[in-house]
Amino acid sequence: KYTKFSICYYWINSLDQKTSIYNRSENVAIPSGKENTTAALPYDHRIMPLENTSSTGTYYCEVKWNDIQKMGKGVFVLARDTGYIDTSYGWEILIALTVLLAVLSITATALLLWKRK
Repeated sequence: KYTKFSICYYWINSLDQKTSIYNRSENVAIPSGKENTTAALPYDHRIMPLENTSSTGTYYCEVKWNDIQKMGKGVFVLARDTGYIDTSYGWEILIALTVLLAVLSITATALLLWKRK
């Protein structure tokens, strides 16, 4: 009963419109001795590069048996025109820390010299 099922990938945009991406039917053979046991089978689907910003939305996977329907939690994808820009502040932090330590060092030296007089 549960060896035949269909897998459907789709996405829902910001206007709650459902768009089908990919459908396929499966017929899984059950090995001898594995009847009446639970099995988990991975099914991967790669989404090709997004065409434009209207591809933003939540993407879902849904599996349907004869009388049962299960849906994944969904993955939200935000498509932007400029793409992803890595914001690395490594050099800025290093320079700020060096300046801070230099100021503290000069201040401590000046206080020591002033205290000596």
